[in-house]
Amino acid sequence: MKLTPHKRFGAVALTGVLALALAACSSTSSAEPGETSGAGGGSAAELSGSLAGAGASSQEKAVAGWIAGFNDTYPDVAVSYDAAGSGGGREQFLSGGVQFAGSDAALKPEEIEKATERCFGGEALELPLYISPIAVVYNLPDLDTEHLQLSAATIAKIFNREITTWDDPAIAAENPDVTLPSTGIIPVNRNDESGTTENFTEYLAAASDGAWPHEASGDWPLSGGQSGKGTQGMIDTVSGAEGAIGYADASRAGDLGTVALKVGDEYVPFSAEAAAKVVDASPAAADATDKRLVVELDRTTTEKGAYPLVLVSYSIACSTYDSESDANNVKAYLSYVASPEGQERAADPSVAGSAPISDDLRTKVQAAIDAITVAS
Repeated sequence: MKLTPHKRFGAVALTGVLALALAACSSTSSAEPGETSGAGGGSAAELSGSLAGAGASSQEKAVAGWIAGFNDTYPDVAVSYDAAGSGGGREQFLSGGVQFAGSDAALKPEEIEKATERCFGGEALELPLYISPIAVVYNLPDLDTEHLQLSAATIAKIFNREITTWDDPAIAAENPDVTLPSTGIIPVNRNDESGTTENFTEYLAAASDGAWPHEASGDWPLSGGQSGKGTQGMIDTVSGAEGAIGYADASRAGDLGTVALKVGDEYVPFSAEAAAKVVDASPAAADATDKRLVVELDRTTTEKGAYPLVLVSYSIACSTYDSESDANNVKAYLSYVASPEGQERAADPSVAGSAPISDDLRTKVQAAIDAITVAS
């Protein structure tokens, strides 16, 4: 994501609650399960209570996996996750309704200010713990190809409603060995403010050589047309109309066709490995700190094998809580999510197929988690 202090990604709005019992421990990067100390020095075995989170629907499958893995070892803390969307999660977090949030958008400048009060004089943690490609998905069941090949400029013209049939010369030129139907194209967008939309439109604005005439935004810039609410609404709408094309977290693509993006002189299909290449090669945002580990993605990369349409979803928490139980439980849960075990579980294609964070990033994330404390 290309993030600046004045321009942050919007929200994903999707109803649905994932609430499952979990156990928690409080850990450091070197501690063994059952041996860790919490923010107040209590052992993992002493942790109990509830831990509420809310936010991005893109993380929902990964969160389910994290819940299951965490619950295997620590059954005494009940953790819930409301997949209300990025904006909804940030709002609930900043109002004190939940202890942590998931967001496809980094905090906006005004939200960073609000976090100081919400975090009892501390600051917000923004930890990039869910990395996933965004798939451009289409419904052409009779198309005889594994992936359609499209450049950012062609995708931009499709979603800007300038290219209206699948056999358009621009599409045909990029797919010379594919027999394209004359089926009309039905562009589908999210109809809610969405971090996925923000990522997608930022990619189009940055990589289409001017073919996308709109600014990056979490709100879709064109009125009318087909749309869906939330990730599932997007997938349902594309699945229900032959000729439709949309965009969604790649873990939700299912049986829909997916686009290989033009990167340099090659076409790259999405994969966890291709997404990780972009993230590892991208610098921290200009206003990042040792607790707000915000990444500025290079959408115009020409690196071989990289897939630049990537979503980095953050786990947001406080560096300071007023309750020792909250501090310990948040610290424990996020330590599991950041651990090799937690990241590998989410990377399982049967769970979410996300890209695990690198060891270098894990070290920085764990240092931020270890700094969580209780207000004096």
